[in-house]
Amino acid sequence: MNEAGAWTEERVEQLKKLWSDGLSASQIAAELGNVTRNAVIGKVHRLGLSGRAKSAAQPAAPRNSAPRKAPARSPSHPMAGAASTPTRGAHALAPDFAPEAEIEVEAAPALSEDVVIPFSERVTIMDLREYMCRWPMGDPTTPEFRFCGARSQTGLPYCSHHARIAYQPAADRRRDRGKVRA
Repeated sequence: MNEAGAWTEERVEQLKKLWSDGLSASQIAAELGNVTRNAVIGKVHRLGLSGRAKSAAQPAAPRNSAPRKAPARSPSHPMAGAASTPTRGAHALAPDFAPEAEIEVEAAPALSEDVVIPFSERVTIMDLREYMCRWPMGDPTTPEFRFCGARSQTGLPYCSHHARIAYQPAADRRRDRGKVRA
């Protein structure tokens, strides 16, 4: 804070009095002069002045004396289980997924995660071409790291096997998510 707006003992005492009288930070800043509203708020916070008395000049009257009418339409996202205790904290906005009914779908043959691709067909980043599968194989920090290198599907970066792993249908993803929750 500059010299003109320095917090002297007299100004701090005046700040405390005005704050306890119920003046707003803007009003106090104007009264003290050469100090901003934010400077007043900061000083009040540092001094620990939390409670304030309401002055008699400011009666606690409701803002709108007319009774509130019911909303014209129902809310677009009603709260589920409003009668139960409300959720607080980081979980307040977490989606609450209802369990979906299990649908019997003819399962595709299980994909083997460990498809054996001969090491001779695997390629390094330098040998990788546009028509080759870009599925990473191994640890990228080792010299043995390679890419699949098999013929990729048109318009996709992966071969047919790796494309089935990378691009799961939405129904399968939902069903897998339900298994994780259970």
